[in-house]
Amino acid sequence: MGTADLVAADYITGVQHLGIPVRDMDGTLKFYGDLGFEEAFSTRNNGKRVVFVKQKNLVIELYEEDETAAKPGAIDHVALDVTDVERTFELVGALGYEMLDTEIQFLPFWEHGVKFFTIMGPNGEKVEFSQKM
Repeated sequence: MGTADLVAADYITGVQHLGIPVRDMDGTLKFYGDLGFEEAFSTRNNGKRVVFVKQKNLVIELYEEDETAAKPGAIDHVALDVTDVERTFELVGALGYEMLDTEIQFLPFWEHGVKFFTIMGPNGEKVEFSQKM
């Protein structure tokens, strides 16, 4: 690591927010509301709605875009840290959203591995629920 990396790291405290372009703001707000997010701030930018939703320390900016690709792009997914992936799998599965994983997955990441599953959001965004073991 170079000096520039160390200096920049001194000023980074974490993720501020993730931005997701949306075509259907109301449907998107319902989706994230069903997952426990609450509206933190809303405004308009060039006449289009912008809404920030928050769940504890995770903030997601939802902004209206007519030309949203609705497919994975440079950011493939949003991963939400959970404390009980099995219970979360049951609860989220009952909401009726498209489950990209029909069962909980495991990868040998981190010290003891990670269990996770992924669903599809209304704008083609993948939302992962992840628990470090």
